[in-house]
Amino acid sequence: MTSSSTQGIKTVLHPVADLAAAKAVYAALLGVAPQTDTSYYVGFEAEGQHIGLVPSGGPQGMTAPVAYWHVLDIEAKLAELTAAGASVTEQAHDVGGGRLVATVTDIDGNVLGLIQDR
Repeated sequence: MTSSSTQGIKTVLHPVADLAAAKAVYAALLGVAPQTDTSYYVGFEAEGQHIGLVPSGGPQGMTAPVAYWHVLDIEAKLAELTAAGASVTEQAHDVGGGRLVATVTDIDGNVLGLIQDR
């Protein structure tokens, strides 16, 4: 099949209109305070999952939640996905701490996120 596997979906980012209000809702849902709390991103860690809140969809203009698949080799996975018919919407780039992210759109318009931690 393919040479590079995934480690599953461990991160889901949600675009939010009101970061403070959303932070309160997600803290109540998850039962934990945010681990990252800035004006441009709020992130929670709960039971091995990372839930992120992105005001106004962030620079990537998200309009719906995006699930991020954790992969060992993001470039290899991007190549496999495009060979299978997906379109790259956001090239792999470093978002800090050695973490690479990218997004693709499948043939039905669904956005799939990829994350590689170095």
